Amino acid sequence: MLIASFLFFTGLVAALTWWLTHKDDHGSSTGYFLAGRRLGGVVIAGSLLLTNLSTEQLVGLNGDAYKDGLCVMAWEVVSVLALVAMALFFLPRFLKSGIATVPQFLEERFDRGTRDITTVIFLIAYTAILLPIILYTGARGLNGMMDMQKLTGIASETTVVWLTVWIVGIIGSIYALFGGLRTVAVSDTLNGVGLLIGGFMITYYGLAAVGSGAGAIEGYHMLRTAEAARFNSIGGPGQTIPFWTLFSGATLLMFFYWTTNQQIIQRAFAARNLKEGQKGVLLCGALKLLGPMYLVLPGMIAYHLYKGDATFEPVKAYGRLVRDVLPVPLTGFFVAVVVGAILSSYNSALNSATTLFSLGIYKPMFKPDASDHQVVQSGKWFGWIVAVLSMLGAPLLMQTESIFSYLQKMNGLYFIPIFAVVLVGMLCPRVPAIAAKLGLVLGCVIIAAGYFVPPLAEKLKVINGFHFLGLVFVFVIVMMLAIGAIAPRAERWRQNYSGDVDLTPWGGAKPVGVVLVLIVMAIYAWYADFSMLSGS
Repeated sequence: MLIASFLFFTGLVAALTWWLTHKDDHGSSTGYFLAGRRLGGVVIAGSLLLTNLSTEQLVGLNGDAYKDGLCVMAWEVVSVLALVAMALFFLPRFLKSGIATVPQFLEERFDRGTRDITTVIFLIAYTAILLPIILYTGARGLNGMMDMQKLTGIASETTVVWLTVWIVGIIGSIYALFGGLRTVAVSDTLNGVGLLIGGFMITYYGLAAVGSGAGAIEGYHMLRTAEAARFNSIGGPGQTIPFWTLFSGATLLMFFYWTTNQQIIQRAFAARNLKEGQKGVLLCGALKLLGPMYLVLPGMIAYHLYKGDATFEPVKAYGRLVRDVLPVPLTGFFVAVVVGAILSSYNSALNSATTLFSLGIYKPMFKPDASDHQVVQSGKWFGWIVAVLSMLGAPLLMQTESIFSYLQKMNGLYFIPIFAVVLVGMLCPRVPAIAAKLGLVLGCVIIAAGYFVPPLAEKLKVINGFHFLGLVFVFVIVMMLAIGAIAPRAERWRQNYSGDVDLTPWGGAKPVGVVLVLIVMAIYAWYADFSMLSGS
């Protein structure tokens, strides 16, 4: 029954995706990399949401909630502020240039060298870090939910991880490399509906288990009473995301992720107009407000149910809860949804890597006169090379002690410098290209040194890692502004309108953005207990 329900939902999504996209233009670069600039608000919102969601969030964030309680909701709730900034500030400027990649914008603002450095940073990050981690954590998460070793009869966990990585990797590569961005976006939206339903099912059945037959609502009240101290939006100094880091590196990482990360925002670049792009981004923001209900609350439920086991590992909390509370047929459906989430993150990152390579390296560096067909084909060939490398590298991460700590470090390594350069580029038209190149290189080098050079890493232990990233961000900004003051551009940079996208804004964008910001503040205020900060 589990396998049957899994295969049915997976097959349904594949069939619907093919039916909706098989007549699309997959031959031109605009059609393949930007979905022909045809995406509407609902599809953009669904694709943004599911590209973000994978086993890193389902397993990792619920595992953090098992340890620290409600305060880890910051990764979902505070992200809404970044999405509002994307809709109102960043997206109009990106669409005005008619670009397909963030490095293309930096080339327009600064120069080709800035574009090349940024493209290489993105490609290294996606190929060596992001794609293998998505596949590895996906394989481990599925093994926890389905007990793949028992299901397949394979005794070796390593063998099961290898097998799962290759199956998921091949399927995701087919979606991304044969279908293009619109195929990815449509499948994301369909899986997104399933993920929301499945995520709320876990919460419902989990609360019902807490209520011991009295129902989910009573289970919630019992959980609030029994674990009252853990229902606190304010993170203490020893927790995963201390409150004061929301004013430094933690929030900067969220802002980069939702405003500058190519893997995420490429679907917003494919909006048919600014109005639809803003609708999609803000709808995603509204949906993120629901995130704590299925990405944090299940971890807290698991803590209540399993805290008596001193040997229980938080990272296993979500998989254990799924196995324990869901009926078998629904477990198959939910596993299909989780596979969809893994595929979404994987194929979105792979599609972005091919876009960056084809438009940032192949065409400008190797074949400036390449036809649209040649550009698309170069992306597909490069994509298969990256896919195979990521599938080969993913199981090797089994030797990494803390995969989530590793991912966090690697993200900070390139998130902070790129975000600083994009922000200065948009706000300060006199800052020259040399400042951007130095900001990218020095930012990455300083963060890497702080992470991996032992003497420096030891000294930096006295401050929180998020604060360290915030300090590097400030350094890059100040350095770029200083260079701009000493040796400014001869002429102020003026952004030209490409004419590719209608830039008429959505009339409801600002009111909706204000409402979302107020809701974020209200959520924090409702659950705040500042006594956690005493002694910090």
